[in-house]
Amino acid sequence: MPELPDIAAYLSALESRVVGRRLLGVRLASPFLLRTAQPPIASAHGRTVRELRRIGKRLALGLDGDLWLVMHLMIGGRLHWRGRGAKLSGRNTLAAFDFDEGSLVLTEAGTKRRASLYVVEGRAGLDSLDPGGIEVLSSNFDAFKSALVEENRTLKRALTDPRVLSGIGNAYSDEILHAAQLSPLALTHKLKPEEWTRLFAATQDTLRTWIDRLGAEAERGFPEKVTAFRKEMAVHGRYGKPCPRCGEPVQRIRYADNETNYCARCQTGGKLLADRGLSRLLGADWPRTLDELEALKRR
Repeated sequence: MPELPDIAAYLSALESRVVGRRLLGVRLASPFLLRTAQPPIASAHGRTVRELRRIGKRLALGLDGDLWLVMHLMIGGRLHWRGRGAKLSGRNTLAAFDFDEGSLVLTEAGTKRRASLYVVEGRAGLDSLDPGGIEVLSSNFDAFKSALVEENRTLKRALTDPRVLSGIGNAYSDEILHAAQLSPLALTHKLKPEEWTRLFAATQDTLRTWIDRLGAEAERGFPEKVTAFRKEMAVHGRYGKPCPRCGEPVQRIRYADNETNYCARCQTGGKLLADRGLSRLLGADWPRTLDELEALKRR
């Protein structure tokens, strides 16, 4: 699932392509993509894009009249920049947003249609789609710690809860915890002061590093190959491969439709974490599907 650094790369690439440009129209190949009826999608046609914004893991296009098109790519959704009037061909193509200079095409791999498009008006409309997590890169240490200790959660759960932190998912939480040398099952209420310091620094450093790296790629061309599995990552998606810090094989925990990767030597004192251990600790608190996780809203 595209997370904060990936969405930032999309926004960077789209800035020069669509801001200040008139949206000629939106073509939908899948009626299930559009999740709102009012305002109608046709009301966006002919309006100029004035602003781009990230809302958690969502990407928002702000048009004239404070109308917003908000996309959530979920697991398999991706964006592509094509020639104007690009055909809606293939079962994975869901929509095209047409401009004079080209078309922004939304595709989704797989058979499940999880990606979504919302048409909303004003601040109230945007707020209705915001889970409420804090923006880590603009927050300070105290705000970060306060958000994570509001409930006693495992670090993996706290980092990926959209009501706690904005834009962090499975991939970058693995990288953050490896950088901080902390177990994904460590509980927020039991962290020591020095561990909080490491976690805050690792969260900010990891996100900034990947935003810069993916942003540099976006400057060379539209990011067509957004993926959660990158060879430069330390542990995520690298089960069985050597940890770049100590050389021990990267381990994994499977739960629901997620896989958590970690280094036993660097993060858990050499202890292997069993799937049943994660299940026992998280229990009913952990949503069983990514759809449930992404649907969470701060009460």
